[in-house]
Amino acid sequence: MAIYSLFPLVWLLINSTKTQEGLFSSFGLWFDDGKFAFFSNIADTFTYNDGIFTRWLLNTLLYVVVGAGGATFLALLGGYGLAKFDFVGKKAVFAIVIGAVAVPPTALAVPTFLMFSKMGLTNTPWAVIIPSLISPFGLYLMWTFAAQAVPTEMLEAARVDGAGEFRTLFRLSVPLLMPGLITTLLFTMVATMNNYFLPLIMLKNPDWYPLTVGLNSWNAQAATAGGEAVFNLVITGSLITVVLLLAAFLSLQRYWQSGLAAGSVKE
Repeated sequence: MAIYSLFPLVWLLINSTKTQEGLFSSFGLWFDDGKFAFFSNIADTFTYNDGIFTRWLLNTLLYVVVGAGGATFLALLGGYGLAKFDFVGKKAVFAIVIGAVAVPPTALAVPTFLMFSKMGLTNTPWAVIIPSLISPFGLYLMWTFAAQAVPTEMLEAARVDGAGEFRTLFRLSVPLLMPGLITTLLFTMVATMNNYFLPLIMLKNPDWYPLTVGLNSWNAQAATAGGEAVFNLVITGSLITVVLLLAAFLSLQRYWQSGLAAGSVKE
């Protein structure tokens, strides 16, 4: 499992040190003896085509912060409400959420495009951000986690002390839900950064491309008449994208803690 997981990363790291010519003249799993081009590849990636890669990087960060962050916040509100409140139609909501988890996102891409086209939102950042705000899996994850992580007795004690529902949620429940919240955030971040098909059909202006669509457009240049092959920049840009995800995981891993409420309720 470790070999299967690390092999693509090793290949990516090794080949990001090669020039365009070195990619085809050297062994794929070892460095090019002729030239070490890692730093020049990074510089060329950020300067190629008037520095469009920086724009794609900023677009991706925008989609992640607003889309994945918003999806996590909505999953928190919905999951907490479904776990700790009883209301008419709760079972129906549960069935809808489970059904939504089973629907592949690509099946909804074309209907979403037609709806957004009627609304005049295609070729805008909202065409990527708004669908990213809905995460059925994140909602289900927060629902199941909140049901176990937040003791009902603690909520009742807070209400007896006069705390409102929102204060109880953000001051008492959110610290207990932090492991599930961070897990949901990481899942939505990865889904947003890996989102390819939806931005591909929604966006025509390259200035609004995320990294996935932008790097693929560079990769496709070699197949066009008169297009320039820049596979070394595609590989280097992919490595930068992976490093961003790894940095997010490493910076958030300290919040992955369990048992925060252990011993807080005496029965």
